[in-house]
Amino acid sequence: MNWLTNYVRPKIRALYARKEVPDNLWHKCPSCESMLFHRELEENLHVCQHCGFHMRLDPVKRLETMFDDGAYEGVELPKSVADPLKFRDQKRYTDRLKEAQTKTGRTDAIVVGEGRIGGHAAVVAAFDFGFMGGSMGIAVGEGLLTAARLAVAKNAPLIVVPASGGARMQEGILSLMQMPRTTIAVEMVKEAGLPYIVVLTDPTTGGVTASFAMLGDIHIAEKGAQIGFAGARVIESTIRETLPEGFQRSEYLLEHGMVDMVVHRRDLRPTLVRTIGLLMTPRIDAVVEDLDLTAAQGAVQGVGGEPAQLPQGTVAQPGTPLPPATQATAAQPASTAEPVQAGD
Repeated sequence: MNWLTNYVRPKIRALYARKEVPDNLWHKCPSCESMLFHRELEENLHVCQHCGFHMRLDPVKRLETMFDDGAYEGVELPKSVADPLKFRDQKRYTDRLKEAQTKTGRTDAIVVGEGRIGGHAAVVAAFDFGFMGGSMGIAVGEGLLTAARLAVAKNAPLIVVPASGGARMQEGILSLMQMPRTTIAVEMVKEAGLPYIVVLTDPTTGGVTASFAMLGDIHIAEKGAQIGFAGARVIESTIRETLPEGFQRSEYLLEHGMVDMVVHRRDLRPTLVRTIGLLMTPRIDAVVEDLDLTAAQGAVQGVGGEPAQLPQGTVAQPGTPLPPATQATAAQPASTAEPVQAGD
């Protein structure tokens, strides 16, 4: 055999082979369609640096951006019945749950964490829209009840970050029952005298809006978030009128008094720190009971160091106005010099 034909051809093509490029290096903005590099997008908290569009944020990433130094402790949620109605449409409900769990890596559409925000203990419950549209089923109701009980036990404010399409249809009436259950969870926090803050993100609709999402002491909305009950097309077809521009957006709701403030995502944590600091500041009671007349006279000094005459039974409070006669005398500067007699 000719040795010229008995050889192994070199794989020259391998030297110029095209390297595999990951698919998640670039993202397109849904609003302005600009291409965004993934590192820049992460640094900007998934907000488009060109048009300011707020994209949906993973709940774990959101918790890291809210707590001090990104440190928090995850709360284990109780297990619930997976498929109480044995529901099936095009797929079995159990199959849909398994697909969502594999996709997101979590058991259901809510994540609860506890930590510190601005030095104050806080409990945060965040929704994952990637898990079946953040729909609210039995597991989500159990998660919110667990978060409320933990907030009361820790004497901490409860912060809820909804991102949901509403109730989960695969659980039927049991899903609708989570609306009163979550309302009861909110009342537990309020009865304990603790703040309940809702951070409305895109989207917040359906039964979530009709229950715990609009019961907050403070409502903070992200820029451009869609917030409402029914969809805009459903409303237009029902009332047969064209809705105003920006309807159901956070800025529109702010103008009509439905939310308290609209903030950029990078300003959300400073806003929460300031709000929690104001709401959790210890209140000092200045009321003094059974204060006798002598102590009351000593609390409000008159001219020349003499106690002002207060009516019998009056309790001196900080900021208590002086009697009219005392006010007229107090307007004159006190002098320790001897009065000058005429003719001296």
